[in-house]
Amino acid sequence: MTDPLAPLSLGSPRIPTILIADDDEASRMLLQDLLEPEGYAIIAAPDGNAALEAARSKAVDLAILDVMMPGETGFNVCRSLKSDPNTKLLPVVLVTALSGSADRVVGIEAGADDFLSKPIRREELIARVRSLMRIKQYVDRLEEAEAVVCALAMSIEAKDPYTEGHCQRLAEYCTAIGQRIGANEDEMIALRRGGILHDIGKVAVPEQILCKNGPLTTEERVAVNLHPVVGEQICTPLRSFSDVLPIIRHHHERLDGTGYPDGLKNGKIPMTARILAVADVFDALTTQRPYHHAIPAQEALEVLWEGAKRGAWDGDLVKEMEKVAVLPALPVKVEGN
Repeated sequence: MTDPLAPLSLGSPRIPTILIADDDEASRMLLQDLLEPEGYAIIAAPDGNAALEAARSKAVDLAILDVMMPGETGFNVCRSLKSDPNTKLLPVVLVTALSGSADRVVGIEAGADDFLSKPIRREELIARVRSLMRIKQYVDRLEEAEAVVCALAMSIEAKDPYTEGHCQRLAEYCTAIGQRIGANEDEMIALRRGGILHDIGKVAVPEQILCKNGPLTTEERVAVNLHPVVGEQICTPLRSFSDVLPIIRHHHERLDGTGYPDGLKNGKIPMTARILAVADVFDALTTQRPYHHAIPAQEALEVLWEGAKRGAWDGDLVKEMEKVAVLPALPVKVEGN
């Protein structure tokens, strides 16, 4: 039977790499001697600072850290790794001779994924490493899938020269508004991803419709109006995108119920979708499109205010859009995240 975790590479799979950090050379060598026969590559670090440098500069799949190291302790290294977006998903095992529950609490608060007590038993070490490696492989697969979906979204934008940079600008506008209204970390990530992925459902809309210069026919309008539903269906299998799904499906809804695809009204429209709706309209108005010329930012804001008076958009969010509309459109990194 094919291993469901087998690498999808056409070449030789990369050897899983474990970082071992311990100021005692004999302890490092012991762990290395136990793990190398199991097929793992080892990076050895004599202290916490070296461990941090290795974890941030090399492809590491698992870190085993001794707690009692001079300088940066294992607790501190773990805390630093888990607070860094680039290494926060790296599994960390803390090795300690300490038996008190208080020390384990400190390790848990630092973000440790598992613990090993000295003296280390080979069977326990191998079992825990294998378990964490399997989790890491699943996480890596998820990140690869997310990257593919994001690349698909950007490829859709690339089909239409009029929308170049649209997704990046929306991610910038949305996160700026989210920050101003006090959005939490999960909401900020959703807004950033939503800016990139909101129109991914247009993959199902023929290119001649997307780039059409004149008015759309009824059938063409139906095809376009289905793109939020298609986009939601594309991203639903990725559980890490659960907070983005409401943005994708509802960014064309209007507070007065005149939007699509569900005709939602008022509080039934998620706040993150309301934010993207305002930013989307502003960007569409201020950039050249096949069906209209770009208008100045001030005129676009006046259009948004008129819509807010009619009950289409959230006036409070239009006010925030007015404050961030002068922000430069900078490249935005999409996380795993």
